[in-house]
Amino acid sequence: MAEFLTWVGDAFTWTMGALAALAGMAGAFASGFVAPGETVFNGYIEADYVYIAATNAGRINDISIDEGQTVTAGQILFTLDDDQYRASLSAARAQQAAAEATWKNLETGSRFEEIAVTRASLAEAEANQVLAKSTLERNLKLQKNGLVPEATVDSARAAYETASAAVTQLQAKLTVQELPARPEELAAAKANFDAAVANVDFARVQLDERTVASPVGGVVDRVYYRSGEVVTIGSPVLSILPPSKVKVEFYIPEPVRNQYRIGDVLMVTCDSCTHDMTATITYLASQPQNTPPIIYSRDERRRLVFLAEAKLDDGVSLLPGQPVSMKVPE
Repeated sequence: MAEFLTWVGDAFTWTMGALAALAGMAGAFASGFVAPGETVFNGYIEADYVYIAATNAGRINDISIDEGQTVTAGQILFTLDDDQYRASLSAARAQQAAAEATWKNLETGSRFEEIAVTRASLAEAEANQVLAKSTLERNLKLQKNGLVPEATVDSARAAYETASAAVTQLQAKLTVQELPARPEELAAAKANFDAAVANVDFARVQLDERTVASPVGGVVDRVYYRSGEVVTIGSPVLSILPPSKVKVEFYIPEPVRNQYRIGDVLMVTCDSCTHDMTATITYLASQPQNTPPIIYSRDERRRLVFLAEAKLDDGVSLLPGQPVSMKVPE
């Protein structure tokens, strides 16, 4: 019995030693990744790409960039066929010229030549009026002396009235010719001209959009179409990664979520990083990730993590998809 108890004691001692050794190995293993008391958040590099698309469908005439090429803002990326749009612009300009001519014609009244003819006719009518008046006055004097009959006087009076009516008519015609068109006609002509100008601007914009320039500077990540292929409206032709759009996405556990704020600076480390880098927190999610079915107990809340984003400091160059670790600076 004593020997049995001795054997049990030795076995218990060996078991406790083995457990202590395993605990030590686990501690050593963990210490290789995280220093004691150090808080580390795992994440990865993410990027917000800019997708360049055409505003109208068409065939690509030329695409002058390749994947991996660095482009600047305003640099020409690709062009689409524009024959139809050039013809539309020419037609719109012709319509504008016609509308302007109609408007100016109504605004200035009749042509100079037409007014000159009316003035000459008026001068002739005024001369006839003077002659008819003189003839009438002479016949009236002769009638007082009984030298001409009443019929001659009546004929002279009628001739004078006819000449006077002709003068009045031509004066009114000249006034009308020298006036512009009615206000309503002028307003309609001006509106047609303004619409024609707008059509020209619209046609010019559509033609300009056949040449697509880069809205940002960055590195061309993907090219989805080549010269000769037809693109539809809104289909991305290529994607660009601006340097300022690279960020870190990582997850903060629920127990320490309230310890961090937007603007906090964290250290960034990765497998191939040879120097210390930092990033500034720019986003903290209000909704947790990996939510368990029951979130009321303290143990379950420990399983919650919140997505956070941080902007890398200037000069830091990491590739999208690269795993990184975030930790509080010492």
